[in-house]
Amino acid sequence: MYVPKEFQEKDLQQLITEMKKNGFGILLSNNNEAKIEATHLPFIIHEEGEKLFLITHLAKPNPQWKSINGKECLIIFQGPHAYISATWYEEKNTVSTWNYTAIHAYGNVEAITDKDEMRKIVLRTTDYFEKGQAKPWRYEDHQEYVEKLLSGIVCLKIEVTELIGKKKLSQNHTMERREKVIAALKSEEKYSSKEIAELMKGKEQE
Repeated sequence: MYVPKEFQEKDLQQLITEMKKNGFGILLSNNNEAKIEATHLPFIIHEEGEKLFLITHLAKPNPQWKSINGKECLIIFQGPHAYISATWYEEKNTVSTWNYTAIHAYGNVEAITDKDEMRKIVLRTTDYFEKGQAKPWRYEDHQEYVEKLLSGIVCLKIEVTELIGKKKLSQNHTMERREKVIAALKSEEKYSSKEIAELMKGKEQE
């Protein structure tokens, strides 16, 4: 990912926090024919000392897992985004753009097919995403059904080797322009306009 200096997010802990907040990403890898494959997946972000792991599972009929074990992959976590109209600057010689945040995580893949390990991963994933539900889903209530499903999945444990964070929030524009963009975004209903406005306000306060 191309990241100009003004858009870099260098705080690794901040990137990890944002991945935990938005745990749904896109797993990209090359298959044995050098064709790019992609799967949209939920990820558990797990820290072990200084190491960082992304853990997920996918359907066994999905061919991506068959060529990924022991290789490098890329996971993309797309954050909020919004269209920025050049008309908001109220100046000549300006162009429209797009503000957004994104995290790219590179890592090495270990495929896990042991049923006991997969059960632990699936239950851990469910527990994580069920937090806050009025009546969380419980394995004990669906044990027989879940055990049958385990034969149809494969789990992946990815050790992260590089994290790249990008926050494109009009940092390359003047304070006056940024304030005009924030005001305009607050009245927009498309995309993640209001969330981008809040992120831009936060950048101004740093």
